[in-house]
Amino acid sequence: MAKAMSLAGAAAAWDQSCWSQQGLAMALNHLHLMVSDASATAAFLETYFDMRPFPGAREKFVVMGDGRDMILTLMQAKDHAYPKHFHIGFGKADEASVNTLWRRMTEDGLEPSKPERAHAWSFYVRAPGGFLVEVLAP
Repeated sequence: MAKAMSLAGAAAAWDQSCWSQQGLAMALNHLHLMVSDASATAAFLETYFDMRPFPGAREKFVVMGDGRDMILTLMQAKDHAYPKHFHIGFGKADEASVNTLWRRMTEDGLEPSKPERAHAWSFYVRAPGGFLVEVLAP
């Protein structure tokens, strides 16, 4: 479980992580997504991908972390749209772990695509917030 952190602490970590990426001058450290339902999207990401909301999350704005260096912000908006193939991806260790998550999502009533081999062993599922999520393994 990720260490709890205030929004101010998240901001400080955010600033520090920009410069601590093993000597890199710049590194991607956050992604901001507009979503139709911030609370439901946060619950989905926490349930299936171990993302954790930072304390201070509000109904329509949630800051989440993965316990490492990635920060994801979710802002609720009525009118938003993503390009057809826009997605975010979560890597798993192997095909078996991809299949296990696919079964869990299916049993929970979600409708992920069937896992298949393309560029990786992967499947896609639509998040409650309206964007596509890919789950993949080498």
